[in-house]
Amino acid sequence: MILDLFAGPGGWSTGLRTLGLTDIGLEWDAAACATRAAAGHLTVRCDVAQYPTAPFAGRVTGLIASPPCQAWSRAGKGLGLKDQPLVHQAVHDLAHGRDTRPALLEQCRDARSLLAAEPMRWLYDLRPEWVAMEEVPDVLPLFRHIAEILRGWGYSAWCGVLNAADYGVPQTRRRAILIASRVRTVAPPEPTHSQHGEEPSLFGPGRPRWVSMAEALGWGATDRVSPTVTAGGGKTGGAEPFPTQARQALLDAQHRGAWVLHTNRNQQPDGSRQTTDPHGSPAPVFTSKSGGQWVLKRPATTVCATDRIAPPGHRDRSPGGESQFASPDTVRITQAEAAVLQSFPADYLWQGTKTKQFEQIGNAMPPLLAAHVAAAATGLPAPAAAPAEGRAA
Repeated sequence: MILDLFAGPGGWSTGLRTLGLTDIGLEWDAAACATRAAAGHLTVRCDVAQYPTAPFAGRVTGLIASPPCQAWSRAGKGLGLKDQPLVHQAVHDLAHGRDTRPALLEQCRDARSLLAAEPMRWLYDLRPEWVAMEEVPDVLPLFRHIAEILRGWGYSAWCGVLNAADYGVPQTRRRAILIASRVRTVAPPEPTHSQHGEEPSLFGPGRPRWVSMAEALGWGATDRVSPTVTAGGGKTGGAEPFPTQARQALLDAQHRGAWVLHTNRNQQPDGSRQTTDPHGSPAPVFTSKSGGQWVLKRPATTVCATDRIAPPGHRDRSPGGESQFASPDTVRITQAEAAVLQSFPADYLWQGTKTKQFEQIGNAMPPLLAAHVAAAATGLPAPAAAPAEGRAA
């Protein structure tokens, strides 16, 4: 079997399905468990840090883990960054069969920090054939620590930071990834897309350009998006997508070129006749409260734990790729649209309140990226490059 620790609403599970694989998810959040059930994913509702490994001994082929990132994310308080020495100590101790988590937890500034070390308990006890892990970029030093331990156990291991847009996800989401196997040599998945696209050559057909937000959502020549704001929302039937309080901010942002408004399939700024940029760009990273119905000509800064997306031109403040930049230039999207931008199927059955749905979507592993990472870990063929074709309801 394949175990999926901190399984969330099913990002890894959905990606595995494209490879013909099925996992069992361990997840605590009730809404995420309900979403998994609606999608047909097997789930054990439990606290991963307290659940015993013994029932799975000798039965696990693959182990997946995406520990909660809130403690480590620079979009939040980032107390997990200050707890790093304790987390590294927990990984070291668990790798040597010593469970010092209770004592170390008492010293942590954020109780969630130690969850990043939790996969080592499962790795030590179960020794799966292959491993795949995902987290925010600031967890990369911890992944390197885990990879070194796995190599000492006879695994081939790779870890680094991947951009989801390089694998067909219509979003520039950067994540730390660890891949390991004790039966094959592993390497990072080969990108299927590139930022500017590649011309065919003697070495191959070339990679297509990043999938834009407009392509993913199916916005075409008949979809008219106006900066005129009403309180409703939507992009059909003359309804406008922006809340009333954002009217002047959006107009100001458009005038100074911060956001580029597109109203045609060529993805050109409103009123432009140029056709030099036919595809647009991926959406910015979506987290649990992200929003937006602007189609960007270039990616925005990384979205943090807020309902705002900073306009292009504001560099992320941290190497981790996440910023707490506060901007008045806010935009919103529906849950279905956010899910498509995470590469979930447009008809995925999200459960729970609106807030819980956005939380699940924003915290999930993009299924398309998950499929590529799992393919690299298992040796199965990776998904073929193809533009996202989803249209949000």
